[in-house]
Amino acid sequence: MNLSDFDYDLPEDLIAQVPLSDRSSSRLLVLNKNNGEIEHKSFKDIVDYFEAGDAIVLNDTKVIPARLIGEKTDTKAVIELLLLKNVHDHCWEALARPARRVKEGCVISFGDNLLKARCISVGEEGIRTFELIYDGILYEILDQLGTMPLPPYIHEKLEDQSRYQTVYAKNIGSAAAPTAGLHFTDEVLKKLKDKNVRVVYVTLHVGLGTFRPVNTENILEHHMHSEYYELKEEAVQLLKQTQYENKKIVVVGTTSVRVLETVMTKYGKLIPCSGFTDIFIYPGYEFKIVDHLITNFHLPKSTLLMLVSALAGRENILKAYQVAIENHYRFFSFGDSMFITNKKE
Repeated sequence: MNLSDFDYDLPEDLIAQVPLSDRSSSRLLVLNKNNGEIEHKSFKDIVDYFEAGDAIVLNDTKVIPARLIGEKTDTKAVIELLLLKNVHDHCWEALARPARRVKEGCVISFGDNLLKARCISVGEEGIRTFELIYDGILYEILDQLGTMPLPPYIHEKLEDQSRYQTVYAKNIGSAAAPTAGLHFTDEVLKKLKDKNVRVVYVTLHVGLGTFRPVNTENILEHHMHSEYYELKEEAVQLLKQTQYENKKIVVVGTTSVRVLETVMTKYGKLIPCSGFTDIFIYPGYEFKIVDHLITNFHLPKSTLLMLVSALAGRENILKAYQVAIENHYRFFSFGDSMFITNKKE
């Protein structure tokens, strides 16, 4: 499979620059992956697609204000860091820019020495590992010094930082939001619970994969960076009960997909576990548990577009995207949503 197989032309004015004032007022394109049929709805209508006993799977990761601007303590050169992953203790993987100025041993200071980062190893593609030096609680310091790491295609300033968090964000550690979840409000979640839908939480801390494009024409040569995931006992029991009752499991976001499919691939069943995953899902992959997916509209040539193409079929997805473009849907992180279902009747 070639990278060009997952390309499409998107008018720039369809890239959503700011979130809607009401999260759940976004549009919802419903794609039946069995026959390719498309419906146009509002996201609030998503509740209608659930029945009592169904489960909805949400990624409860919380984005840290991971983008930091500082200066080298020796040359005063301005350096930008994007914290990606807590490797261990005070050591973090980060993207450095300009990376060529960041050598092993150099120290970068942020906020009048409130935080320092000492480079302890140099990797590829601008990745560096830093020891973070500070007094107090790191996340409180990041709240003071950092900003939300918005994707590069968003050029507008985000006035309310909380809009780049889901309303159910809990476990701190992501370098980007699981954006399919941004459409949910407390009201929508309450309506689902009132219908006796099981709300299941998993965790995947979104990392470098979100920021790195695919640069190989043969997609099989692409290397996925690993991201931390966690599946708890309560989630396992809720999902097993849903399966036992032959009810739907609706997964929200490609990050949640990667958690469940990673566990099923590793162990052949759902068990409580945690670790790192670099699972790469593209057409030809046989899904082991995921059948219904709520997701956003993804970038051309991205691994996320490949994942949804694996679930719904590449032709179905590219056709749906073209319909979305013709109907002026809003694309990417702050854009509209899609529900991929296998409804048979």
